[in-house]
Amino acid sequence: VQLQASGGGLVQAGGSLRLSCAASGRTSSNSVMGWFRQAPGKEREFVARIWWSTGITGYTDSVKGRFTISRDNAKNTVYLQMNSLEPEDTAVYYCAGGCAASYSANAWRSWGQGTLVTVSS
Repeated sequence: VQLQASGGGLVQAGGSLRLSCAASGRTSSNSVMGWFRQAPGKEREFVARIWWSTGITGYTDSVKGRFTISRDNAKNTVYLQMNSLEPEDTAVYYCAGGCAASYSANAWRSWGQGTLVTVSS
């Protein structure tokens, strides 16, 4: 499975961005898709996940109410709508695919290349 992430950029605090992750190849091998992020000097952390079949979602507490993950099954694409962005959201965002909805990055089998999100204060 190949994952292609896009949509990052520079935005002011309070602004919005939408990230996209297009999956190709054996997409059926990944039953759940997720977004992680990694800030400079920090470990990669879980942000959100969504199951392809049911659309059930999960979020880390710091983004609840601000970020929304969604999917378009016909396009094999997952989105992360990020609103009310804060400087603390600055990081490289990675999309991931797997079979288990784990908070640990090690449990995910497929990774996109990452897209940089910078939030200025």
